[in-house]
Amino acid sequence: MATTVRGMVAEAQAEMRDAELQPERARALLTMLAALIGNCNAEIREADADYSAVLLRCLDSNEAANRARIRAECSPEYQRKREARDTKELVVELVRSLKYILRSSEEEMRLAGRG
Repeated sequence: MATTVRGMVAEAQAEMRDAELQPERARALLTMLAALIGNCNAEIREADADYSAVLLRCLDSNEAANRARIRAECSPEYQRKREARDTKELVVELVRSLKYILRSSEEEMRLAGRG
């Protein structure tokens, strides 16, 4: 069982990819993923602050700004910052996909009721 936000997102993504979701399960995943957006935002804030500290140290080393930025972008803090942003972007796209799946399902049920 996933214990991290990234793990939970990866499991939801795999489930969406590998199985035909029933509306109840799609709603549950949508609720869970929407709730994780706040966790993603918190991680982004922390990762941005940590990366900014690394960048500032590189700039303080009297290195040219462009070289300092490149050096800072090789740090684990930059990697964490990118992963946090990428995770949020994935969550947002999964939420959009689930909303589309649910709208399509509702439309199919509505049309089936007419027939």
